[in-house]
Amino acid sequence: MEAAPEIAKQVVKRHALSTRIWHWLNALVVAILLMSGLMIFNAHPHLYWGDFGSREDYAWLQIDDTRTTGFIRIGNNSFETTGVLGLSLDAKENVRRVAFPGWATIPTGYDLAAARRWHFAFAWIFALGLTAFMFMSLVNGHIRKDLHVRRAEWSPRALWTDIKNHARLRFGDDNDSSHYNIMQKFSYIGVIFLLFPLLILTGITMSPAMNAAWPWLLDIFGGRQSARSLHFIAAALLTLFVVVHLIMVLLSGPINGIWSMITGRHVTKSKPEIAGDLA
Repeated sequence: MEAAPEIAKQVVKRHALSTRIWHWLNALVVAILLMSGLMIFNAHPHLYWGDFGSREDYAWLQIDDTRTTGFIRIGNNSFETTGVLGLSLDAKENVRRVAFPGWATIPTGYDLAAARRWHFAFAWIFALGLTAFMFMSLVNGHIRKDLHVRRAEWSPRALWTDIKNHARLRFGDDNDSSHYNIMQKFSYIGVIFLLFPLLILTGITMSPAMNAAWPWLLDIFGGRQSARSLHFIAAALLTLFVVVHLIMVLLSGPINGIWSMITGRHVTKSKPEIAGDLA
């Protein structure tokens, strides 16, 4: 019986230093922004469209309680969420009547002023980090080499093939793992160039000082309350992206994936050529 051919390993460069630094810094900053943002939301857990909003106005989203049960209402549909949203217990078994529980917020106890300080401080780090990343991505060719969608990838057949591969948990040939597939490109482009700027712009639209300096932002987003709703939706989409991203890392090989984001090097596997195949 012939021995199975050994699989050769090859180390290829995958992530630039600027990409790796931004990735890990952003992971921390986004987590703090999301958790402090949830505490700010707890101060008024209703979302509206337009310029104004109060408890007497119709809210398209509400996370609240009836003193005995917690609930989330989206439009005309209401769902009980007792124990998680609206009404939950803290670490000491005390009832907390807030939209999001303490384990999901910064600070863990209700403190709107502190949450705003956390949120605004790290929002600056987030915005400056994104600007630096975009600049370095142009300089080192990251956008052109890794995120640029080539003509062949736009074909319906290529798109459908990649969708089917993801559905079957097939994440591409190891020999070509140094490149992003089309689904990764669309995801990263959408998050970096659409979702992140939307979060920043809607965030500053909610600032009265920025309203005075740039009143056109209110016209673009349809009012401060609309900007708040869009800010919340964008944050929810970002959270969904992070969850899916972590699942994909686990399914495609967490050790190699995390190691490549730390060192910039990715280990690929390739089978040696068989002499008979070359004849």
